[in-house]
Amino acid sequence: MSNLTSVKSPSTCFSPVTLVTHVKGNLKWLIQIPPIGVMDVDKGKRIFNRLGGGGGGVSTTDKVCYHWRAGRCTRNPCQFRHSELPQPSSSNGMGSKRSHVIQPSDQGNFSGGNFSGGNFSGAGSFSRRKPNTYNRADTQPSRWGDHGQGGAVNGGPRGPGFRPPLKTQDKVCTYWMADKCSYGEGCKFLHQWFVSDSFTMLTQLNGHEKKVISGIAFPTGSDKLYSGSKDGTVRVWDCQTGQCAAVINLGSEVGCVISEGPWVFVGINNCVKAWNTQTNSELSLSGPSGQVYALAVGNEMLLAGTQDGSILVWKFVAATNGFEPAAALQGHSASVVTLVVGANRLYSGSMDNTIRVWELETLQCIYTLTDHTSVVMSVLCWDQFLLSCSLDKTIKVWALTESGKLEVTYTHKEEDGLLALCGMPDAQGKPVLICSCNDNTVRLYDLPSFNERGKIYAKEETRAIQTAPGGLFFTGDGNGDLKVWKWSEQSPAAATIQQ
Repeated sequence: MSNLTSVKSPSTCFSPVTLVTHVKGNLKWLIQIPPIGVMDVDKGKRIFNRLGGGGGGVSTTDKVCYHWRAGRCTRNPCQFRHSELPQPSSSNGMGSKRSHVIQPSDQGNFSGGNFSGGNFSGAGSFSRRKPNTYNRADTQPSRWGDHGQGGAVNGGPRGPGFRPPLKTQDKVCTYWMADKCSYGEGCKFLHQWFVSDSFTMLTQLNGHEKKVISGIAFPTGSDKLYSGSKDGTVRVWDCQTGQCAAVINLGSEVGCVISEGPWVFVGINNCVKAWNTQTNSELSLSGPSGQVYALAVGNEMLLAGTQDGSILVWKFVAATNGFEPAAALQGHSASVVTLVVGANRLYSGSMDNTIRVWELETLQCIYTLTDHTSVVMSVLCWDQFLLSCSLDKTIKVWALTESGKLEVTYTHKEEDGLLALCGMPDAQGKPVLICSCNDNTVRLYDLPSFNERGKIYAKEETRAIQTAPGGLFFTGDGNGDLKVWKWSEQSPAAATIQQ
C-alpha cells in the first residue's frame, strides 16, 4: 500500500511545481509533477513552432524568422514567418548544373582582373560581328548562356541561365561559420566552405587583422604570394611553406595589388608603390589624388584609377628601370574602381555607372558604355569579348558590331550585386569565370554557357581573386581570410567512367 503526500515547491522555482512524496513499504521518494497548462503547454508550443507547425503568431512581413530557421526562436507571437516562403517557379540566378562541352575554339584567352603570366595574354583583337537577335524562330541560340534555348538575358522559366531555387541544404550555416552551431550533423544547413566536385580548398593563410583583403598578386617566376589589405599592410607568403615571410607596413589602406613580370604594384592613398622582386628595388610614384582603387599595365605603361575619377599614366623607362609620368586621363565623374587592358585598348569602370574605352596609342576615349545602372565593379577580357559586372546584379558580355560599336550581346543576372571577376582554365583546359557577389559567396561558371561549376562561401564579401599556374587560385575576403584553392586533376565525368 502506498501513501501520497504533497508538499509545496521551493520559492526559487519560476513556476508552481508540486512535489509528491511516494511511500511504498520501507521506500520513500519524491516525484516532481509540473503543473498542467504552465510548463508542458508552453514548451509544447515552442517545439511545435520551431518545427514549423505553428505560424509563430501573426507574421507582419514576408521575411522568414532567422532564429526559427536555426531552431532558436522563443517568441510567440513572432513578427516574422515561422514557415518557408513558397518557392518561385523560376529564378534569375545561376545556370543549370548539367554538363556543357566547350569546343577547343571556345576556350579563348583572358586578360585583366588580377591576371598575370600564363597562357592568358589577351593579345587577340575584337572581331566585328552582327549583334545577336533573339527569340525568333529562325535564329540559332547564342552560345552565351546557351542551355538549349535562345535569349539575350538569362532567367526565363526554363531558358538560359535557369537554375531551381536554392534548397535549404544549399545554404551555409552562419552559426557554424562562427563556431557556434550546436546541431552538428543534424543541422539542416551546410557545414562546409564550398560546394563543388571540381576543385578543393588546400589551406587558409591567416595574418591580416580581420580587415578587407583588397588585392592579391603572384609575380612571374616568384615563389612568393603578395596580399594587400585595408589593415595597411602587404603580406608576403612563402608558397613552399605557407608561412608569412614578411610584412610591409605602408601606413595606409591598400586599395589594390597587381603584378606584371617581376614587378609588384600596390595602390594606396595618394601614391603607388612598386617593387621589383628580382632587383629588390622599391619606387614610390606620386601624383594620385586620394585612394588608388585600380591598376593595370599595357604598352609599357602603368595605369592607375583614382578616387577623383582620373586615370594616371606612367611610362616605363628601361634605361633607369623606373617610371615617368605621361598623362592624366579625364572623363569619369566618379571614382575609377576597375581597369583592364586588352586588344590595345584600356577599359575603365567607375562609380559613375559607366565603362570608358581608351585607345592606348593615343590615350583618347573612343566609347562610353552606359548599359549598367549601378557601379561597374570589375571588367575582364576573354577572347574577343569584354565582360563587366556591377552592383546592378548583372554580368554583361560585350562584342563589336559590324559598325564598330561595342554592344551587349548577353546579360547574365544574379540575385545579388557583383564585386569582382576573374578567369582561368580548369584542369581540362576549359575556361571558367570566377565572380564574387555581395552575399558573401563566390560563384564559378563555365564559359560561354554560364553552367554552374561550384560555389564558395565566406564570412564576409570576397573582394580579391587571383590565379596561379598549376590550377591554383586564391580568394581574399572582408574578414582577412586568404584561402588557397586548386582544380581537381580529373573531371567528375572521367572519374565516374574509371570507377
